[in-house]
Amino acid sequence: MQEWKASEKEAQKMTRDGAISVNLVTGEATHISDRSPEQDYSSEDETAGALNRAADEVVGHRERRQTKKARRKRRDTFREGEAARDRPSSRLQFSETDQAAPELKKAIRKSDKAADRLDAAKAAVPVKPPGKEHGNPLSRPVQEIRSTLHGEVSKVEGDNSGVQAGHLGERQIEKAVGYGNRRFHQARADRKLKPWRDVKQAEQAAVKANTNFYWRKSVMENPQLASSNPISRLWQKKRLQKQYAAAHRAGTGAAQAAGKASQTAASAAKKGGGTIAQKLGGFVTKNKHTLLIVGGIGLILMLIMGLMQSCTSMFGGGTSGLVASSYLSEDADLTAAEAAYCEMEAELQEYLNTYEATHDYDEYHFDLDEIEHDPYVLLSILSALHEGVFTLDEVQGDLEMLFDKQYILTETVTTETRYRTETRTDSEGNEYEVEVPYTWYICTVTLENFDLSHVPVYIMGEDQLSMYAVYMSTLGNRPDLFPSSGYVGKYIENPPTAWDIPAEYLTDERFATLITEAEKYLGYPYVWGGSSPETSFDCSGFVSYVLTNTGLCNTGRLGAQGLYNISTPVSDPQPGDLVFFVGTYDTSGISHVGIYVGDNMMLHCGDPISYTNLNTSYWQSHFYAYGRPPYN
Repeated sequence: MQEWKASEKEAQKMTRDGAISVNLVTGEATHISDRSPEQDYSSEDETAGALNRAADEVVGHRERRQTKKARRKRRDTFREGEAARDRPSSRLQFSETDQAAPELKKAIRKSDKAADRLDAAKAAVPVKPPGKEHGNPLSRPVQEIRSTLHGEVSKVEGDNSGVQAGHLGERQIEKAVGYGNRRFHQARADRKLKPWRDVKQAEQAAVKANTNFYWRKSVMENPQLASSNPISRLWQKKRLQKQYAAAHRAGTGAAQAAGKASQTAASAAKKGGGTIAQKLGGFVTKNKHTLLIVGGIGLILMLIMGLMQSCTSMFGGGTSGLVASSYLSEDADLTAAEAAYCEMEAELQEYLNTYEATHDYDEYHFDLDEIEHDPYVLLSILSALHEGVFTLDEVQGDLEMLFDKQYILTETVTTETRYRTETRTDSEGNEYEVEVPYTWYICTVTLENFDLSHVPVYIMGEDQLSMYAVYMSTLGNRPDLFPSSGYVGKYIENPPTAWDIPAEYLTDERFATLITEAEKYLGYPYVWGGSSPETSFDCSGFVSYVLTNTGLCNTGRLGAQGLYNISTPVSDPQPGDLVFFVGTYDTSGISHVGIYVGDNMMLHCGDPISYTNLNTSYWQSHFYAYGRPPYN
C-alpha cells in the first residue's frame, strides 16, 4: 500500500538568536543567521514567569467575574429597595370584629410588627442614592510601574536565589493585599446599600404577614378550606400571597389588594367543593354543541377500547362514558394551564437566546432540541393526576414538575491551555518571541426535550395511566380548545380504520388469530411504556401483548430490541412476521416494531394504533429488517 506523506513546508522567523527556518511537518528548526546563537541564561526563568502570568490571568478572570456579579447584585438590590420605599403603606386597618376573633389575634400582631419594621426602614433611607464606586486614578500607572519592575527583577533572579525567593514572596503579598483591597471596596459598597436592602426585606416580611392574616381570615369565614387537601391549601395560600404582592407592587391599596386575594381564596374553596355531577352538568351546558359532534365518536371509541371498567371504578358505577372521557375543568383553568406552561417554555427560550450575552466564556457550543409540546398531552396528564378536574392553583406544582422532566438542560465548562506569541526585547535590544500560555474557557450547552408524552409512565400508577389514555383517545371531548393540534386530525377528524386484508392471507390460522386480536385495539392512543388495554400501548408493548395474549408466542414484556433478538431474520416476509426500524427517535439499536400483514402494510402502535403503508419515504429511510418470532 502506498504511504501518503505530507509535503514539507518551511517557514522562517526571527528569534533572540537570529533567524531560523522551521520545518512545519517535522517541527525541526535550523539556525540560518550569521550571528552566533546567544546563550540562554534565563530560559527556565522565562518559563516560570510565563506560568506565573498564566496563573495570574486565571485568577484575574475569576475575580472579574465575581466582581461583575457583585456589581449586578448591588444594582438590583438598590432598584428593588428604592421601589419598595416609594410604595404605599403596608399597614392594615383591622375591624373590631377582626380584633375580637381569637383565630386572628396572632396574625394581627405579626402584621403590625412587620408594618412597624417597614416604616422604620423607610425612615432610615438617605435622601440621596449611594454614589458610584470610583477607583484610584493612580492605580493604573502604579500597576504598570509594578509590572515593569517585576520584569526587570525576573531578568536577574535566576542568578540569585535570594532575589528569586524574595520576589516570589513579594508577589504573594501583593496578591493578598489586592484581594483584601477588593473585598474592602465590595464591603463598603454593600454597607452603603444597607438602608435600601433593609427596606426590601422589610416589605417582603410585611407582605408575607399581611397575606397570612387574610388567609387565616378566609379559613375562618370558609371552614371548607380547613378541611381541604393539604397540597391544595398550600397552593391556594401561595396564590393569595402572589396576588396580594402583585397588587401591592402595582400601587393598589393594601386593603383592596388583600380583599381581592381573599375573595379569590374563598371562591376557590367553594369551587373545589362541587361534585363531579355538578361539574359535568356545567360542562354539558357550556359545550352542548361540541358534544353533539364528538360525543358519539367518544362513546363508540370508549366502548371499543374497553377502558370503561377502569374509569367506572374511579368515578362510580353510574357514571357515563361521557364523564370518563371529558375534561371537567373550567375552560379558564384549562387554557390558563396551557398558557402557564407556554410561558415557562418562552422563558427557557429567552434564556438560551441571550446565553452568550449573559455569560462570560471564550467559546460556546449549543446542541438544542426544539422547545415544544402538545396542549392535549399536557391537559390529559393534569386531568389524570387530579381525577378529571383541576384549578390553576392546584396544578402550579405539577406544571413545574412536568417541565423539569421534559426539558433537561446541561451546561458544561471545559478549559484549554493555549498559547500566544509575544515579542520581547533582550538586554542588548534584540527582539525575540516567546510562547505565553493562557486559559481558554469553552461552554457547551445541551437541551434535551424528553417529549412530554413520554413522561406519564414515570409519574403515574396504572389507574392514572388508564385515565390519561382515555383523555388522549377523545381529547377530553374538546377538540375545539386547540383545533391546530395534530391530534385533532389523527384522533377525531380522521380516526384509523381497518385495512381489508386479502382472504387468502387469513387461511393461515396462526395469522388469522394474531390479526383478530391485534385489530381489537385499533385507535388506541400511543402511551409511552404502556403494555395493556388498561393503560394503552407503545409499539413494543402492543406487539408483546398481542403475541402473548393469543398464546402464539409467550414473549412477556419485551422492548423493540428484545423482540428483534428473539426473532429469526427473514428476507421474504410473510403475514405475521415483524418489521423493525431504527432511528425513529433518539435511542441506540431497534427503535420501533410493527406486525407485517402483507402487501407492504403493517399494523403498529403509531399514534394511534393503525395500519400504515411501508412504501413511504419515512419508513423506508428507517427500515432495518424483517423477523419471524418463535411461534409455538
